[in-house]
Amino acid sequence: MLNPLSRAQLETITLWYLVQHSLSSFHKISQHYAELTHALQPDQAPVWQALGIHANHVQRLKEFSLPEAQQKFQRCLQQIQQDSDFVLLHGDPHYPQQLHPYIDKPPIIFGRGRPDTLLQAQIAIVGSRKPSPHGRQVAYDFAFYLSEQGFYINSGLAHGIDEAAHRAALQHQGTIAVMATGLDQTYPAQHQSLRQQIIKHGGAVISEFLPDTLPLQHHFPRRNRIVSGLSLGVIVAEAALKSGSLITAKLAAEQGKTVFAIPGHIYSEHHQGCHQLIREGAILIDHPQQVIEELALATQWQALENTPKLEVAAAESQQIPPHLLSLYNQLDWVGQSLDQLGTQVQQEVSALTSQLMELELLGFCTQQAGLYLRCRILK
Repeated sequence: MLNPLSRAQLETITLWYLVQHSLSSFHKISQHYAELTHALQPDQAPVWQALGIHANHVQRLKEFSLPEAQQKFQRCLQQIQQDSDFVLLHGDPHYPQQLHPYIDKPPIIFGRGRPDTLLQAQIAIVGSRKPSPHGRQVAYDFAFYLSEQGFYINSGLAHGIDEAAHRAALQHQGTIAVMATGLDQTYPAQHQSLRQQIIKHGGAVISEFLPDTLPLQHHFPRRNRIVSGLSLGVIVAEAALKSGSLITAKLAAEQGKTVFAIPGHIYSEHHQGCHQLIREGAILIDHPQQVIEELALATQWQALENTPKLEVAAAESQQIPPHLLSLYNQLDWVGQSLDQLGTQVQQEVSALTSQLMELELLGFCTQQAGLYLRCRILK
């Protein structure tokens, strides 16, 4: 159950509700107004029209103060309170830093489970909803190995490859499911039990969609951009030429993420999509260790190979001091400059440098080529 909504959360939800998940309308309005409170007043309809906001959204603003519209919105808020454990806005500490560079990042994320899992190093595993037995096993094996090595696996909770990847990841670190519906629904419905296991085992189930949002066809590509955006790399385990997972791979490439594809038999229809990706530049892999080597992360699993188990256990038991947690949450797995971090945390360079040095000494941060990035998973 969610805590009472803050003013910022309530205003963001209201605007998101009025524009019916339209990213373009949301950004136009939020950029025009210094405060959303003013934007949500019925007398602002002419301004919305001048901004080029869709007529349906303008009409919803005009009618929003009517009793029937207010009752419907209150039901929506009640559903959010009931179905969400957390609601994240751009400025929140647990909003995934890896999504910040993208223009089409979700302005709000609704979630069940642990929000801190979204900050961890993730790899997406996607593919066919009707895979071959071989493809399902390969997805499970890759997810199991990568999760064992410290990665969080994310996917879309769909049948087939998604399901196999989620189930394997549950054996170790945990897993993140990105929904194409509101959190009041589970799609497919048969995965309600899997969804509950993900939450129970320290993972998260998230969505940008409000309650009562149905699993419409155009929602899945929107969902896929979040799957790829959260990830350091995307593995297409098995896919036919018309598989929706190829959309995820395309989005990942546009986001600058590394795309991996697992090959199969040359006459197998199940693998033609993967073979196409390889021809277009995706990295061919036949072992999950190749993913780790290709990403060349300055993360704990590279150091752990030569670290005694007792030392590892002691290191993992360390907790980040409270005064460093905000800065740690701003770090990602790719790297940011001192100027970028200073802008985000709004600190003097001297104080920021001192805190980064503390994180480095504790083993939670490292510096590479002038960029600061994480180097350990926060337990």
